[in-house]
Amino acid sequence: MDYIFMTDASCDLNEKQVSEIGVEVIPMEFQMEGKCYLHYPDARMMGLEEFYSKIKKGIDSKTTQINCEKFKNCFEAYLKAGKDVLYTGISSGLSGTYNTCLIAVNDLKEKYPDRKIIALDSCCDSAGLGYLVYLAGKKYCEGASIDELAEYIEETKHKVCHWFVVDDLDQLKRGGRISSVTAAFGKALQIKPLLGVDEVGHLVTVNKIRGKSNIIPTLVKYFNRDNDEKETNIVFVAHADDKEKAEELKKALKGKCKEIQICDIGPVIGSHVGSGMVALVFLGNRNYNP
Repeated sequence: MDYIFMTDASCDLNEKQVSEIGVEVIPMEFQMEGKCYLHYPDARMMGLEEFYSKIKKGIDSKTTQINCEKFKNCFEAYLKAGKDVLYTGISSGLSGTYNTCLIAVNDLKEKYPDRKIIALDSCCDSAGLGYLVYLAGKKYCEGASIDELAEYIEETKHKVCHWFVVDDLDQLKRGGRISSVTAAFGKALQIKPLLGVDEVGHLVTVNKIRGKSNIIPTLVKYFNRDNDEKETNIVFVAHADDKEKAEELKKALKGKCKEIQICDIGPVIGSHVGSGMVALVFLGNRNYNP
């Protein structure tokens, strides 16, 4: 290929998936106990079991967006080799990473006027971003041109339906996502927020699920309501340290789609949602009604 397809580690694709579609993943930083770690698809600097074990002990984890120099270094390595670059990563509605990327791109375009550098706002995150990148990566491997792939991403990103159910309300509280009062009442009443991603990539609360036993039926209900049978060949089920719940959801979706892949939520997103989150991602018609 005459160009490189790139994303960042917030996509939560694993090493096997990344290898399958040939995408280059820029690692992202998280900090725990005064130490800095980079998260890669193979979790080489800290395994996910260790990460979530620390989270459940109340150890804080903070994430850092990719800085301008990191973007320049990653892109320039390929530009120097005569290749173009297409990047899409974490939604601008959730992180300043995309806007930082644009600064790097503008600088590099002046330095490499003959090269094409495209940076797209995915308006997706975590497994939703991973799903979009995975589908785009299939097109990349089939030989799509850089412009064809960019067009596919733009056409597809708003069809990606992501539904997340968060279990650890204390982690959301620590991250400033919900108030202490909301967290306390939610825990007392066993209420779990159902979150989605809107058209500009912001997290939105769509519904409230009472009791863990209702999580899987609710996600299946949303899938049945919103999926596009003509397009939904692959479904992602993602989890943050809850493989059992992910397998339960996969079993409930059996026969409703051609392929279901289970993905692990890494430290970049896990730092904000904590242990126990489960997510369902598929192509369909976004509907934010309860």
